[in-house]
Amino acid sequence: MARDTTAQDSPDQNVTTDLTTRSPSFLKRFLPRSLLGRSLLIIITPLLLVQAISVWVFYDRHYETVTKRLAQGLAGDISMAILLLEKAETPYEQARIFRLMQKTTDLSLTLHHDITLPPTAWTPDWSVLERRLDQAISEQMIKNFDFIHQYEIDTVSLEDQVKIQIQLDNGVLLILVPSKRLFTSTTYLVILWMVGSSVITFGVAVIFMRNQVRPIQRLARAAESFGKGRDVKGFKPEGATEVRQASGAFIRMRSRIKRQVEQRTAMLAGVSHDLRTPLTRMKLQLAMSGQDEDIKNLQTDVIEMEQMINGYLAFARGEGREETTSCEISGLLRDLMDQLGQNNNPIDLHIEEDIVIQLRKESFKRAVSNLVTNAQRYARHVMVCARKRKSASGYLLEITIDDDGPGIPPESRLDVLKPFFRLEQSRNQATGGVGLGLSIANDVISNHGGDLSLEDAPGGGLRARILLPF
Repeated sequence: MARDTTAQDSPDQNVTTDLTTRSPSFLKRFLPRSLLGRSLLIIITPLLLVQAISVWVFYDRHYETVTKRLAQGLAGDISMAILLLEKAETPYEQARIFRLMQKTTDLSLTLHHDITLPPTAWTPDWSVLERRLDQAISEQMIKNFDFIHQYEIDTVSLEDQVKIQIQLDNGVLLILVPSKRLFTSTTYLVILWMVGSSVITFGVAVIFMRNQVRPIQRLARAAESFGKGRDVKGFKPEGATEVRQASGAFIRMRSRIKRQVEQRTAMLAGVSHDLRTPLTRMKLQLAMSGQDEDIKNLQTDVIEMEQMINGYLAFARGEGREETTSCEISGLLRDLMDQLGQNNNPIDLHIEEDIVIQLRKESFKRAVSNLVTNAQRYARHVMVCARKRKSASGYLLEITIDDDGPGIPPESRLDVLKPFFRLEQSRNQATGGVGLGLSIANDVISNHGGDLSLEDAPGGGLRARILLPF
């Protein structure tokens, strides 16, 4: 025997699932997903690019040029000192030259006799300073002295000084140069200015973009709350012009939907009154007309008509004006399963942990009741399990309803979401129902922001899975 109704993801939900589960490209994996993150990336990327170009231009042009000029000036002072030492004939004259250089050029000179530099050739390291010093000293030595072919430069051994050793005919000339002669404070000022301006710009951008994104977040929360049937209080248009336009459109849409719901409710109240009154008179007249076979058939038809009207009204009413309340799932499911199991086969209930969630209690009970009752109609054994699951966006309440019935063909699981669709095509309401049970359940779960889906049960039969965020 086939079931009358069931639930399955809609085509739009399937498309959304395919899009969200599709593996992103390699670059998108590292990009921010939020609007705030992407906006900041749009602002910061050009800023960092400009800073990187500025640093490159500064070091390539300004820093190397200034270092070259300072190195050439130092090399000229050293050449002048060597020329003066060549003309000095006594140690006293050499000492006087050393004092003169110390006073005028801030260079500390010492001549070590009877020693030579190691024969190993010295080569400059990767630093700009050593390369520029080596180039300047080499040019000065070649231009002014034919007898000097060996020298060494050490920029790391001493903390505040640069050590230069030059091999002369009568010894090694040791020159200690203050670091301030070879470094310019412009380097630090430029770096501090770039870093400081970047930090300030980034801070201003974060504050500005947060203020721009906040109205969009409020609009998203208001739309989500309204989609779940909650009253959106205190929401008003704010932010940029485009966001205000979207907020105004949302408010107008909310007003139209509320007005349509109120009109539908009023219409259904009238329909309920107009139909129930003649049905009640018919039931009374049939009860007073005897108990022959024709009268019993008419009574059965009237009862079926009343059930059909109740089903139509329940589907059209939806969730009504019921407010959301904090519900304890374990107690709610235990009471409901005890009630549903009184006149049917007992239901196995498994609850892994106590969960408290915001629900419209009566609507949710009706949705679960429709699912369980539908399972009891075609199965001998029904098992209900509630647990908490962790997802990428938070926690989910998962309720599964498994049975050992005949199940539903996969190709028919999409159609059964449609109101009044019945797998049982006969006119007998006892075997096919009116085709609204799981449509109501699906609407209730969707209005709670959740998802109702059908799968194959592990032991055969059908599994109805409810997922609700909390």
